[in-house]
This record gives sequence, structure tokens and C-alpha cells, in this order.
Amino acid sequence: MSFAHLGLAEPLVRAIEAKGYTQPTPIQRDSIPQLLEGRDLLGIAQTGTGKTAAFVLPSIQRLVAAQKRVLPTHCRMLVLAPTRELASQIADSARGYGQFSRMSVATVFGGVSINKNRQDLSRGVDILVATPGRLIDLVEQGLCNLSMVEILVLDEADQMMDLGFIHALRKIVRMVPRKRQTLFFSATMPAAIRELAGQFLTDPATVSIKPAATTAERVDQQVTFVNQSEKQALLTILLGDASIDRALVFTRTKHGADRVVKLLAGNGIAANAIHGNKSQPQRERALGLFKSGQVPILVATDIAARGIDVSGVSHVFNFELPNVPEQYVHRIGRTARAGASGQAISFCADDEKPYLRDIERTTRQKVPVTPLPEDFMRQAEAIKHARVKAIGADPAPREDRPRQQRGPARPRATHAPTATNGRNYANASPGGRGGAGGGQRGGNRGRGRGGQRSGGASAGR
Repeated sequence: MSFAHLGLAEPLVRAIEAKGYTQPTPIQRDSIPQLLEGRDLLGIAQTGTGKTAAFVLPSIQRLVAAQKRVLPTHCRMLVLAPTRELASQIADSARGYGQFSRMSVATVFGGVSINKNRQDLSRGVDILVATPGRLIDLVEQGLCNLSMVEILVLDEADQMMDLGFIHALRKIVRMVPRKRQTLFFSATMPAAIRELAGQFLTDPATVSIKPAATTAERVDQQVTFVNQSEKQALLTILLGDASIDRALVFTRTKHGADRVVKLLAGNGIAANAIHGNKSQPQRERALGLFKSGQVPILVATDIAARGIDVSGVSHVFNFELPNVPEQYVHRIGRTARAGASGQAISFCADDEKPYLRDIERTTRQKVPVTPLPEDFMRQAEAIKHARVKAIGADPAPREDRPRQQRGPARPRATHAPTATNGRNYANASPGGRGGAGGGQRGGNRGRGRGGQRSGGASAGR
């Protein structure tokens, strides 16, 4: 079946062909005809299966057919996303799909000047992609009006409907017309979230390509049991594997992500961190260096990782297992995209075994156990000594450090990679602000209004 057989107009088919797509994916095949009819829809499919095209293509066709002129500060289609990166990705896709349909597209999210958002919205826009926090700010300041919204889309709906966003979503839904088309798309849809989605959807069609929380079939999953204190050495050894082209490393916290970057730098491995406390320029720079392969190791938290759609990610490392099992599905979905294969390697300490059981129960499969590398303890000791020599004593985890009396802020050191026997990306890593170690100015700027929030709300700004 071709895209033309789904009922899409010629300009859209031409735009799809320009991107090199020839056959619709299952989620596109089953969703597009329903959406062209104007139905509400709940779409469940694994990440990387083409959900964005599934809702953007038919929506553009319906907007063109309606032939309505958008008013200043208004929008006709509103797409809500949990992170800045995902919002940018969706907007880029919408521009590509609508290149022959004369659709205007804009994004609004925190971390950029609100004056730029005002300028982008001043003439009105057909498709607006936004994070909830900044969108509400703009509406309350009279810079954005949602009274003309014809299509409302929630992407990554399970994350959007989580506690960090539910209040903002309810507020936004009250601002849009009751008569509208509403679409939910997500990789996972727990029963409680499905119930909440039912409050926003009217007689929806349901398209479920895979059972909720089923993990990608092409991902080779492994778990290794290791002491918490030895995880850094294990990660360093595995990242030295020549078969790793580009790798994502996941931690549960922002501070944990920064600590992993620092410790990797001490072993000559350049990496950048991306999380909610980073400013938008820092996040864009880190993601750009990762996409280009200049710094092929990116350490991320779950929230920041939403929207990282990078081809060529060969490995995902769960340095810390997520305490929400559905996040595991999203994490490992960052590899094995667009038909490729990939590996997901998880490190499990004793206190994380309950998390592993929850993951296996949710995904309905056992994760194969891989033993520690041969002669691991000797290699771990050598790595530790090399790191201590390079940067001094290992910093204690944040929760283990003694509380210190507050005083004048000390400059934050940058951590340039040093050459070791392991993999060395020193020449590729940029120094100064926003690099592997970050800078005083860039790091502090990341802690703003959004940085004080917790969970999804901070990323939504």
C-alpha cells in the first residue's frame, strides 16, 4: 500500500517522496484514514515507528481543505509535547510534510526569549508546537489565543498526562474550543492514563500496533548485576568497545548525569549531559554535537531524552534503572530506529532489583543476564587509579556528601578529557562553556524558573 492509497493529497505525497518514504508504517496505515474522517484517536505504537507523520499528514490535509484564514496570535492546530527537543523535532517534521501545502509552523518553549515567541505568533500560525508551561505564559500575557484550535494533539501522551503535566493540560483544554479533533499518541498507555485520556477524547478510534509497553523487537537487551560503586568502571570498559558508534547513557537524576560526564572525562572519554537544568543553548549544542558524532556519548535523564531522534545510536546504557518501568521502553527505543538494530545494556545494583522486576513485569519478558567482563576487578582498579591521577579523588555521590555551610559560590571547573588507554575523544570535545564539564555561567543560567520545578514540569518550560 502506498501513501496515495491512504487518501492523502498530491502535495503531501510529493513531500513524503521528497523525504524518501515509500511505504507507510503500520501506525500510519491504520491511523491516517481514521484521522482524515475527523475522528478522535488514541494511537499506541513503539517509539520510532512514525507516529509524527501519522498525525501531521492527515491534519495538514484537513487544515488545507477547511480553507480558514488564521488570525493574528491564533493557531489552527496545537501540538503539545513534554520537552523542548521533541517540540523542535515535531515542528521540523511538520515543515517538511507541509512544504508544498503552504502551512506555517512555529514552536514555543522555555529557554528562549519570549519576545521571539511573540514575534513568531504575531501574524498567526497554522501549526503550533508547544510545551505546556511556556504556552500558558503566552496565553496569560495575551500573546497567544487558542480559540481557533481545530485539532489538538498530545504527543508522548503518557508523559504529558503524568502528574507533572495534568494540571497544565486541564487548563489548556479549557482554553480550546469544545468542538475539535483530539489525538493522543504514545509508546505506552497504562490503564490509569488511558482513563484520563478518556476525559479529553470523544468516541475515539483506537489504533494499537503493539501491546502497550512491548519493547522493540530489534533491540538486543542485556542486564549486568554490578555494585553501585563499580558502575563507572564497567561503563568505561564497555564504551571502549570499537563497535560503539554513538551511545546514550541514562541516569535517574540531573546531578547523576553531570557526575557521569565528569567521571568519564577523567578517563579520557568526552561526553555531554542533557537535562532540565541545562539552558536551551546548552541543550541544543550538546544534541548537535551528538548528532554530528563529534561527541558520540550523550548522558541524559528521562525527561530530556524525549524527542532525541538520532539515527545511528548503536547502544543505550541504563547506568541507573528507571523507577518507572514504562520509561525503560522509551529509553531503549532510542536505538534500533528506522529498521536498524541496537543494543540496550542495563546496570543493576542490589537496590535496583525491584525496578528490574517491575520492568520485566511491564514488558512481559525477561531481560537476559550478561556477566561482568573477564578480569573485571583488575580493570576496574586500573581505571580508578588512572582517574584519580587525572582529576583527584572520585567525588562522592551527591547523597553521600556531608552538608556544607553555605558560602560564596565557587567557580565551577571544566573537565577537559585526558588521554588514557581507553577510548579517547579529547580532540573532538569542545572546551569552555557547554562542553563536557559545562561552565559557571552556563550551568547557573540553567537553574531558572523551570529548573526549580520537579519531574516533567521543569522540562516543559
